[in-house]
This record gives sequence, structure tokens and C-alpha cells, in this order.
Amino acid sequence: MTVEEKLKSKYLYKIVLYLIKVIPVITAALFLLNTILSYFYIDLEIFSHLCGVSVFSLLFFYLTSIVFQFCIYHRLCLHYITITWLLRLYDYYIGIPVDNRALLLIYLAITGIFLFIILYEYCKRRSIKAFKRDSR
Repeated sequence: MTVEEKLKSKYLYKIVLYLIKVIPVITAALFLLNTILSYFYIDLEIFSHLCGVSVFSLLFFYLTSIVFQFCIYHRLCLHYITITWLLRLYDYYIGIPVDNRALLLIYLAITGIFLFIILYEYCKRRSIKAFKRDSR
């Protein structure tokens, strides 16, 4: 392998790793945006294609998260996508006996819970780092 090929594969590796880290976060944000827009009866076909998730893609993201040892924030985004996806599947096939406003509030409550957990983990990690720095 030449030096150029090694550099090319190294950069490709970094790009793929970065995309694997970012795609669940973008998907979670698009899930939320799609939910809010659908409450106002704005159904954009592009969101069905962009933030559609299959079992295999979720499995792939969970496995890569474990293999590459991604942080808790990445896994929390994956958990959020999984829970909202399962809730949508349940609502689509069985039906949740609530109106659109209540369903939106359920989704927003789930989003709020995950945002609170992410904020809690962030503050906890920051305080641990500050404690380690001060104890030296």
C-alpha cells in the first residue's frame, strides 16, 4: 500500500466514524421535527425518507456504538429513536386512544425526559472532571 492509499483510507475511516456518530443525533432531531410538523398536519414526504428507521439500521447503530465504545450521549440518542419508533409502530398498528394533541404531548414528554437525562449526564461528568482536577 502506498502512502497516498494509507492516508486516503485513514481519512475515509475518520469520515465514516464521524458519520456513524452524527447520524443518530440528526435522526433524533428529525424525528422530533417530524412529530411536531405532523401535529400541525404538515406531512413532508422527505422526512419519511430521511428519518425512517428500520430494525436493521437500529441494530447496526447499536452494534457500532458498542464496538467503537461511543459515549453515553450517542446511546441516549439511540434509545430515544428506539422508544419513539416503537411508540409510532404501536400507534400505527394498534392505535393509541388519544387525540393528536395528547399524542404530541406524549412525544414531547419523552423528548423532555431524554433531554433531562442528557443534561444530568453532562453535569455529572463535568463535576467528576472538576473534582479530579481539584484533588490533584
